[in-house]
Amino acid sequence: MGRVTWLYFFVLLAFLLAINVNGSEAKEEEVGVYELKRGNFALNLTNYGATVLSVILPDKNGKLDDVVLGFNSLDDYKNDTVYFGALVGRVANRIGGAQFTLNGTNYKLVANDGKNMLHGGPRGFSDVIWTVESYREKSHITFTYDSFDGEEGFPGDLSVSVTYMFFQTNKLVVSMTAKPLNKATPVNLAQHTYWNLRGHTSGDILSHNLQLFGSQITPVDDQLIPTGKIVPVKGTAYDFLEPHPIGSKINELSDGYDINYVLDNSSSEHFRKAAVVHDSVSGRKLELWTSAPGLQFYTSNMFDNLKGKDGFVYKRHAGLALETQGFPDSVNHPNFPSQIVNPGETYKHFMVYRFTAE
Repeated sequence: MGRVTWLYFFVLLAFLLAINVNGSEAKEEEVGVYELKRGNFALNLTNYGATVLSVILPDKNGKLDDVVLGFNSLDDYKNDTVYFGALVGRVANRIGGAQFTLNGTNYKLVANDGKNMLHGGPRGFSDVIWTVESYREKSHITFTYDSFDGEEGFPGDLSVSVTYMFFQTNKLVVSMTAKPLNKATPVNLAQHTYWNLRGHTSGDILSHNLQLFGSQITPVDDQLIPTGKIVPVKGTAYDFLEPHPIGSKINELSDGYDINYVLDNSSSEHFRKAAVVHDSVSGRKLELWTSAPGLQFYTSNMFDNLKGKDGFVYKRHAGLALETQGFPDSVNHPNFPSQIVNPGETYKHFMVYRFTAE
């Protein structure tokens, strides 16, 4: 990949281009499907939830497969409970007790995971229609959404944007930004695609080799709410500091992986490498860089004969999610990196995927 400094440069460039291009400028608010295509690398997306519907990639022999899980119809996404491919927020992951205190005010949120809030509530950003701000099939698509004061209990109006953009022949940039207009608010956006590099109809991901660049995790209680501690992974089932199959230690856990990794610092102040996933059968490899401090690694533990695309039935561990993010429940843990964004400030979260096959 080269030095991370130039990586930061091209992401900034991509972001600036995305918000200033004069592509398809007709702003659309009906639900539609949009293709991005460059050579044999293609994505389908929808403005419902700013969702990734498919990612088509060649394997080591040039065979094309869809490597993300999903549904056949847009109607299925409207009833989705697993967040296939969605852009989640206003605050991704969980908020304990569905409440927090900010500047002396206690905010009670809309719970949707027992007594807690998950991924922004029952009508989070994954369940709203985004505006198509600009679109060029060979370049990018930008979705925007105006979140209102009090939506799911969160304070203040918030202007949100996400751009999916090609870079070179095999890289995908995802840039997420948000601007509070009148009140301080927590913001934590995450991209919730489930990957299976052998192809979404190939079975489970337990033989995929994974390396995570996180030496610590934020352990959770029985409701998956962080305890506030930060502990090392070395020598535990959560240790992916060296690449090895996902399934090699998964039986040491009660339900599989669903945990936030504290990503290690890098030589760049802007970007850090987060993960490498490799499937030896197809030869496909996914590398991920991010500007976020954390990564939620999830192995689709709750899937139970879920009917997906092409009539395929997804079973447990059919896909893996790598959600770069702020730490879960950060609003209730002062020792975690803050997610509070004030009016006049801009929340920024970048992801860079590189796909190869060998």
